[in-house]
Amino acid sequence: MSVLIVGSVALDSVKTPFGEANNVLGGSAVFASYAASFYGSVKLVGVIGEDFPKENLELLRSRKIDLEGLQIRKGKTFYWSGYYEFDMNQANSLCTELNVFSSFKPHIPKSYRKTKYIFLANIDPELQMNVLTQVEKPKLVVVDTMNYWIINKHEALWKILKMVDIVLLNDAEARQLCETANLVKAAKKILAAGPQVVIIKKGEHGSLMFTNSTVFAAPGYPLETICDPTGAGDTFAGGFIGYLASTNDLSEANLRKAVILGSTLASFDVEDFSLGRLKRLTPDELKSRYQEYQQLVQF
Repeated sequence: MSVLIVGSVALDSVKTPFGEANNVLGGSAVFASYAASFYGSVKLVGVIGEDFPKENLELLRSRKIDLEGLQIRKGKTFYWSGYYEFDMNQANSLCTELNVFSSFKPHIPKSYRKTKYIFLANIDPELQMNVLTQVEKPKLVVVDTMNYWIINKHEALWKILKMVDIVLLNDAEARQLCETANLVKAAKKILAAGPQVVIIKKGEHGSLMFTNSTVFAAPGYPLETICDPTGAGDTFAGGFIGYLASTNDLSEANLRKAVILGSTLASFDVEDFSLGRLKRLTPDELKSRYQEYQQLVQF
């Protein structure tokens, strides 16, 4: 089955202790869509400006990513620049120019509206709710968020959390949203609002998946090469929902496998800037690292 992904499409300039890249392809919808494309077709909804390089569009199309829902507006594409120090879990922003993204209103094409698997990346929760009014009876809705919306759209964020099946957020966001230092208490509070699953991402330390009756802990893959963590969380999300859509199986066992496959893709993402490593990734490499992950957690 296809996946519908709604989020940002951006141009990024990033500097880390291991190099830098300027005006490269970025954005939550881009990383998630590219990752999901390893498992099937993807429908992307976002907005770009007239300055968006055509080769980036061709790259996305080459991955079976349907761009009918990608709006092209007069003006410049969303631009972000930032840097990381040796603590690669913390991005430091230098410049954020929303440009055409500031007036983005998701329009879901008619051909997308019956898509059963939906990922709402970390855009305004009011826009996320608007997307749900345009789709027809999805089987699974996964939502992501970020600290900006926790602070500035707190009520709207809690409202959308009640409308979705799975919530993704990182450990700092979970603590901030639920006003507790304890991640178990935070997950229980979010689950009480209505979602069936909460996944708390912990950067290089892996992730925790909570349901109302179980907890699954997935470690981070131990890497020798870490170049740029930008987009790793969205890559995880795309791989996670892409695999679930390809199997159409929402059993807990399959959710756990999806967490590991999402983590596996994210481990490749951080090995280069932008989509550099994912563009070189082969199915055999993905399978091999997934098997290594299985050995890593076996005892």
